[in-house]
Amino acid sequence: MDETVAAGANGPAVVLVGPPGAGKTTVGRLVANRLGTGFRDTDDDIEQKVGMSIGEIFVESGEPAFRALERDAVRRALVDHTGVLALGGGAVVDPATRALLRGRSVVFLDVGLAAAAERCGLNRSRPLLLTNMRAQLRSLMAERRPYYEEVATSVIDTNRRTTEEVADEVLAFAANPR
Repeated sequence: MDETVAAGANGPAVVLVGPPGAGKTTVGRLVANRLGTGFRDTDDDIEQKVGMSIGEIFVESGEPAFRALERDAVRRALVDHTGVLALGGGAVVDPATRALLRGRSVVFLDVGLAAAAERCGLNRSRPLLLTNMRAQLRSLMAERRPYYEEVATSVIDTNRRTTEEVADEVLAFAANPR
């Protein structure tokens, strides 16, 4: 089976990507609510399937094992889900996951370091940010930015904007994807 899916095929109305603190879950839920459709987060899918938190998976099995679970979760969600889909912040690091996103309506929720750090706080559910959060976040954002840009069909700046303003822009994109 071909892992890429042509635009317009069954699948999510919109896929949200971006670094931790960009607002993927918060904005995604609001957009789904406004569209009258479901919201799905691949991190939640993984936790349900494995019965452990993302942090526990990283500790118990390591990042490569987590990324394999994540790739599978993205693949399943792209086939099974027709609403709004949020991917974990690092999902785009995997080349196979990026390939799965080709031809999809993907919105990169862009956020600056200061806003992302403020939004993340000391969130223990973000295993890659547990030590020197600001430096780790800066490094992750720099490493992943080219991947977010590669998969995105739209980029929305979330800095100094309300959740409602960002959701409005996502909805405008979803109504008229490029």
